[in-house]
Amino acid sequence: MSKVLVKVNGREITENDLNAFFATLGQQVQGQFQGEQGMGRLLDELVYQELFYAEAVETDVENSPAFKAELDKMKESLLKQFNIKTLIDSVEVSEAEAKAFYEANPHYFESPEQVQASHILVDTEAEAQKIKTEIDGGLNFEEAASKYSSCPSSEKGGDLGFFQKGQMVPEFEAVAFELDENVVSEPVQTQFGYHIIVKKASQAGGVQALPMVINQIMQQLLIQKQNEAYLSKVEALKSKYTIEKF
Repeated sequence: MSKVLVKVNGREITENDLNAFFATLGQQVQGQFQGEQGMGRLLDELVYQELFYAEAVETDVENSPAFKAELDKMKESLLKQFNIKTLIDSVEVSEAEAKAFYEANPHYFESPEQVQASHILVDTEAEAQKIKTEIDGGLNFEEAASKYSSCPSSEKGGDLGFFQKGQMVPEFEAVAFELDENVVSEPVQTQFGYHIIVKKASQAGGVQALPMVINQIMQQLLIQKQNEAYLSKVEALKSKYTIEKF
């Protein structure tokens, strides 16, 4: 049972109530109410709301014409949204449907060949050759990148992560894809300067396996089927009820 924090006119405000109220706030707003002091201010707000509720009950607001009119508007809006949600929630996608889509559309799931490479970037060929000689002599590539490279990737030992063809300048790309893994290249000139490159890993291109993409397929099919169900229902309702445009 949730801990009671406050009672206002006999009505309890519990820890669950406070947490639920906090959860309704946007992420940016939540940041303003972190910690004990912030949650205390939220609790005060719940107390204030309960005070207004107590007055509304005492003055019989719910039977006033204005309140009833507002309630009718809210009821109308809720009925619309609830009916749409009920339709949307009734739509399902099976794994068999996802598999059939995958098998019929393999081109959607092709992934290109990729390599993971690290590099060291300097201004001159002489600098690059000197560093290459140090690496050949036993200097760790990552240490050399951190020490000498002018590229921001030096903070990660020169690591550029995985990339596919077309993402790097042609001169760099040609060497990175042709290198054997863990072999350090000779200096390579590009518009940025001179690079020393090492390929760390490679991933062959091809069609991604179904288990890797089935959740993505099911989500896409679900959205598609929900849209179709919505539009189909709209057409059915248009033929059932009158629409007059003025």
